[in-house]
Amino acid sequence: MINLTFKQMRYFEALARHGHFGRAADACAITQPALSMQIKELEAALGTPLFERSARQIRLTGFGEVFALRVRGILRSVDELEDLARSARDRLAGRLRIGVIPTVAPYLLPTIIRQLSQLYPGLDLNLRETVTPKLLQELMEGRLDTAIVALPVSEHSLTEMALFTENFVLVRAATETGKPVPSRENLREMRLLLLEEGHCFRDQALSFCDIPSTRSRELLDGSSLTTLVQMVGAGIGVTLIPEMAVPVETRSARVSVARFKEPQPARTIGMIWRKTSPLASQLHQVATVVRQSAEALYAAHAAGAGPQ
Repeated sequence: MINLTFKQMRYFEALARHGHFGRAADACAITQPALSMQIKELEAALGTPLFERSARQIRLTGFGEVFALRVRGILRSVDELEDLARSARDRLAGRLRIGVIPTVAPYLLPTIIRQLSQLYPGLDLNLRETVTPKLLQELMEGRLDTAIVALPVSEHSLTEMALFTENFVLVRAATETGKPVPSRENLREMRLLLLEEGHCFRDQALSFCDIPSTRSRELLDGSSLTTLVQMVGAGIGVTLIPEMAVPVETRSARVSVARFKEPQPARTIGMIWRKTSPLASQLHQVATVVRQSAEALYAAHAAGAGPQ
């Protein structure tokens, strides 16, 4: 009988995911030699190598790839048992792993964290900010409990809950203040600054302007909304940003903000989680907090100097 431990399986999964002993050891909060020893013991117990090792990289063997799929399923089932125990409690408590897209996280997360911490003192929030494709992968692999993203994601294994809709606004140089807002047709002919590929907000902006995603002429990419707005302030072009980002991103840039004519470009923000998750009822509670946080944020914006 082969004796495997959950600890070994978690270490193996981390190494398979990161493809690097140092990063996997950091993720597991152990030393690299300790991780290496556990992997060697696991391979010895199985009687076959799980990784191909070279001076520069490691990769899964054919058996290692099959083993990884089984291990991830086992670890996900164990996590769901823990979730099942948490779901039996009256109040949210324990670890909750939330993923958030970068065009939401800096603006909404502070309010969400504050509200959840006040309502559920026993909650241990683990937060992850990255682009939608990575959030979907981590959610389906059981490494996240839920994610806040732009909808729809159209993944049959996930539950989607729409929470609020927000408009996009145009950011251009301060010298353009008061000038007519360009139509989407005119935007196609302008130097449009967009987030780099992988961000859903990029695809939404391209869709509004009716620009094929394969077209690169006169489009400049940035890694964050902050970069895009600062580039606009330097006179390089124009950009679109979500309304929630306006107070933060425009306060230190020489730019003007304008709304488009109806119908305005917009996106729907919501939460997603696995349909099999035992935490569904608790995640509905979290969704209520996220919606209320967005309402509070927009109320604060309305009381200030929002876009005209």
